[in-house]
Amino acid sequence: MPSTPPDATDAALQPLRAQLVDLVLRHGPAEGSQPSAIAGLHLIRANAPALPIPAVYEPGVVLVLQGRKKVVLGEEVLFYDPGHLLLVSMTSLPRGQVLEASPERPYLCVRLGCDTQLLADLLAEVGPSASDAAASCSTLNLTPVTEPLLHALLRLLQLLDTPQDQRVLAPLLQREIFYRVLTGPLGPRLRSLTQSDSATRRVARAIEQLTQRYAEPLSVDELAAAAHMSPSTLHQRFKQLTRLSPIQYQKQLRLQQARRLMLADGLDASAAAHQVGYESASQFSREYRRLFGAPPRADIEQLRGS
Repeated sequence: MPSTPPDATDAALQPLRAQLVDLVLRHGPAEGSQPSAIAGLHLIRANAPALPIPAVYEPGVVLVLQGRKKVVLGEEVLFYDPGHLLLVSMTSLPRGQVLEASPERPYLCVRLGCDTQLLADLLAEVGPSASDAAASCSTLNLTPVTEPLLHALLRLLQLLDTPQDQRVLAPLLQREIFYRVLTGPLGPRLRSLTQSDSATRRVARAIEQLTQRYAEPLSVDELAAAAHMSPSTLHQRFKQLTRLSPIQYQKQLRLQQARRLMLADGLDASAAAHQVGYESASQFSREYRRLFGAPPRADIEQLRGS
């Protein structure tokens, strides 16, 4: 789904975006994803375009304020920019690529994590929707950003300048942001996260098991029991939503975590492989290279150099 050219409505939102850009530049000066002082709110920055890299996208909303990004999940390709909001309805493992960024005009983005209890409370107040059954089978969803949502996001980011107000006001503004999404075109996708009998929520339970126990040997039967689905149904639904089988998903989680351990904690490849559940160092190296395009040591040296 390619992004569309700016129109009159988009131009009218530019003053709002300029204020948001200023706040992210001031409170997120370093490259990468940085947690902010507000729980669940991350500020993301890149100063140059990049090659596609495997990533972990957690449930929540993502808004680009400057620049442009491409994300690929299986055969699905999405481009998102300041005109669109990205809803991640469950933890997914796409490849992301920053397309437009420079030191003078960096790629800037904010991510707000999804609190399922907050969503459940909102859903109880908003009530059911006749369009809930029309929810598409995708974990990554785009919709045009709206002025009310940007105003709510601006007020949330402005709290970074007033720490004394964050505890009381941040939850209210997070609630408003998710309310705007819940009552918009992507409402059915967001609602499916809180409905215990929905296929999305059941697959999400299996993903929670994999995320928490990725280093353990887990069978599809165990995951199916956690999801309250038959193994065959889980396998089908899981691949439909994540574009990966449960085993492939666990493997990518392990490799992502091993990369983080080597990069952030200084572990060597052998120690990282063992910690994430690999028994064979050679198998780890082969699968790491297949996912990241280089052997563990070379990949980490390149990341540190850049």
